[in-house]
Amino acid sequence: MATIDELRKVRLEKLKSLQSSGLLAYPATTKRTHSIAEGLTDFEEISKSGKEVVLTGRIMAMRGHGGAMFLDIYDGSELSGVGDRTLLKIQGLIKEDKVGPKGYKFFTDHFDIGDFVEIKGILMETKRGEKTIEATDYKMLAKSLLPLPEKWHGLQDVEERLRKRYLDILFNPEVKEMIKKRAVFWNSMREFLMGKNFLEVETPILEITTGGADARPFTTRHNALDLDAHLRISIGELWQKQLMVAGFEKTFEIGRLFRNEGMDAEHLQDFTGMEFYWAYADYHMGMELVEELYKYIIQKTFGTLKFTIRGMEVDFAKKWEKYDYATTINKYAKIDIFETSLPEMEKQLQKLKIDYDKKGFNKTRAIDNLWKYCRKNLSGPGFLIHLPVDVSPLAKRDEKNPKIVQRFQVIVAGSEVGNGYSELNDPIDQAERFTGQQKLREAGDQEAQMFDKDFVEALEYGMPPTCGFGVGGERLFSFLMDKPARETQIFPLMKPR
Repeated sequence: MATIDELRKVRLEKLKSLQSSGLLAYPATTKRTHSIAEGLTDFEEISKSGKEVVLTGRIMAMRGHGGAMFLDIYDGSELSGVGDRTLLKIQGLIKEDKVGPKGYKFFTDHFDIGDFVEIKGILMETKRGEKTIEATDYKMLAKSLLPLPEKWHGLQDVEERLRKRYLDILFNPEVKEMIKKRAVFWNSMREFLMGKNFLEVETPILEITTGGADARPFTTRHNALDLDAHLRISIGELWQKQLMVAGFEKTFEIGRLFRNEGMDAEHLQDFTGMEFYWAYADYHMGMELVEELYKYIIQKTFGTLKFTIRGMEVDFAKKWEKYDYATTINKYAKIDIFETSLPEMEKQLQKLKIDYDKKGFNKTRAIDNLWKYCRKNLSGPGFLIHLPVDVSPLAKRDEKNPKIVQRFQVIVAGSEVGNGYSELNDPIDQAERFTGQQKLREAGDQEAQMFDKDFVEALEYGMPPTCGFGVGGERLFSFLMDKPARETQIFPLMKPR
């Protein structure tokens, strides 16, 4: 069996022969009159008329029989309203008595599976009922130098599929369908928010001081300003809140964010998220809006509200639960986070066999690790509420209990897929919490937030009561697809071989 290099060498020779004949191997234009979907939709009318059409596409299969070459041609077009997940194709027929002996030999000598071809001819149906374009002429549109894999469906190497995602999409219709669902997912989110009179905005990706999340940033160098900068870890949280200071009432942004952290089935280093900010609203109003938002985009994207996710049955149509943070931890980890010391928490983490990063370890990280252990028991959908101040540096304190904040997280299949709160708009309280976070950073906690002096100054000019919410949309989408997050990205970042 020939190697890839040997096959490529043969195709390079065909390419040189094609070019030496005076023909273009990669022309810029085509005279296509119909897509394959259009040709199949209007097949009866076109075939009865006897008019010539020009179709284009990739050769996916070739079968020779006497003086005839049968081709499977695929151009990626689809029949409107038909949910057929198979490749939509038409048969191409190159016959010696139609294109002449020289034309037939030239085709068989120069064309391979994988090449893009333009075929001019009439539409007809074979005796076997195969819809076909019988060629009167043809031309090369793009010569492929590498052969398409013969058994792509049987390829089990996920790394190889993701590395050559273009082939994964070409041969696996379900991957193409997933990409289309991604588009519906984001478009429906945008549609919903704009329908609620939220204004779409853009905020900086490069920041001097990162904020809006507990995460380790990517750091880069800004040569023109001669300073270090960071890729943002939230979708412009502190910037959008400055827009609330500026007088905007409702804003949202859909964009990319970057977190230089671990990689697993649920977490990625760069992904798309959404955040909205709503002046004169609190976290109760936020929960109502978010539940409505999720139901809207999920129904629009998937046509159902019932899912099996990570082995759990999740029905988004039912009444959403409310989970108290401290009560849930006490129930599953047998510890009172408000009364227990850090050494006792650490002992309990070890007893429960919970792995945790000992570098920069503190009470905030201890509580967070305990919670992540407990959340696996909650199928949702629901809202986690009454989180402690220690893990919520940007949320407003509860007016009745200053130990907790007005914060909510969306819980689905044992994990958080959304985070919101009544935003902290007290500049003195915010400065004190930033100071506390900065001390944690200096002690080694790289996920603690930086002190943002400019944001505190903006708050001193006054920000109205505001509800903010953010969701790592790609993570939510991966949950709904019940696939690892990396597999639901179109082109995930891959380590070079």
